[in-house]
Amino acid sequence: MNDLIDIIYNFAVKSSHFTMFIVIFSHLFRKNFIGITIFPFIFLRDPKLKEDKTLINHETIHIIQQVELLVIPFYIWYFTEYAYRLIQYKDQHKAYRNISFEREAYANENNPNYLKERKFYNFLKYV
Repeated sequence: MNDLIDIIYNFAVKSSHFTMFIVIFSHLFRKNFIGITIFPFIFLRDPKLKEDKTLINHETIHIIQQVELLVIPFYIWYFTEYAYRLIQYKDQHKAYRNISFEREAYANENNPNYLKERKFYNFLKYV
């Protein structure tokens, strides 16, 4: 029941380009994941994570990446690159961390001004 209440609660984060919604849904995640972004939603495992500026910045970078690639092509690229990296590294975590979208997000998640400074298609620097 708590998850249903958390799903109903959606905290809108205003951006100059769009609104994204933060949704708390703990049953969506395996133990080692705390957040996932599926435009225009950021799904988090725990309500306290809404206050984690680094995590929200990381997930917002993914929102921008998804918008740039018109959402569906983002996921095609993401999972294709994940499969390639999995063959390359033979390790799920290394494969995940080396996806270009993740590399950009992790490299810039601590920079609160990154989204204001970011160039269009900047994830290509991380391929």
